[in-house]
Amino acid sequence: MGKHYSDEFKNKIMNEYLSGENGGSINLSKKYNISFHTIDTWIYKYKKQGNLDNDIHHTRGRKKELDIDYKEKYEILKKYQAFIKAQREKK
Repeated sequence: MGKHYSDEFKNKIMNEYLSGENGGSINLSKKYNISFHTIDTWIYKYKKQGNLDNDIHHTRGRKKELDIDYKEKYEILKKYQAFIKAQREKK
């Protein structure tokens, strides 16, 4: 399992990266003895969501579909199956 860094530490590095004073993720990785891949991941996350905070919404794996109820999906599937069955019986 990898190292865990505090949000404050990540934001410090991100601020240095964004200021352009240290020449990018490779120089920052040398300065702080962190893999530049880790820093590049932080940069990607920052660009994607606008921050690096590890909040309670951080999860691994497949994202949950919050807007679509599984019961609704089941009902749609049942109606589709009935439609297909009716189409086959017409032939």
